[in-house]
Amino acid sequence: MSATALIVEDEIFVALDLERILTDAGYKVKAIAADCSTAIEEADECSFALVDINLRDGPTGPELAARLSREYGMKVVFVTANPAQIGTPTSALGYVRKPFSEAAILAAAALASASHAAPVPSGDLVLIDED
Repeated sequence: MSATALIVEDEIFVALDLERILTDAGYKVKAIAADCSTAIEEADECSFALVDINLRDGPTGPELAARLSREYGMKVVFVTANPAQIGTPTSALGYVRKPFSEAAILAAAALASASHAAPVPSGDLVLIDED
């Protein structure tokens, strides 16, 4: 697997769990960022990001997702306890609700790193319909 992830999460134990899940599955994790500015600094060479809504600098996840998608061509999946805060429109593929399962994170990573838009089944991964 050659996809490189960026984890944007301000709760360190959650971030480390996400990192473990991804690396155990063969993904590379470039960095863990707790706020928008750190995420932007680390965005180069990442193909997808798992992004929380509420970060160290506030509820900035949706704006960050739009910027990562627009400026870096990155695919984004939210990992959040607050999916109602995502808002519309969004540039994210979907979200995984916290607390998450390993299967849901792997489904999100597979979807975000896929070179085509084939859906990846997981009851815990909610795809966002952009229609």
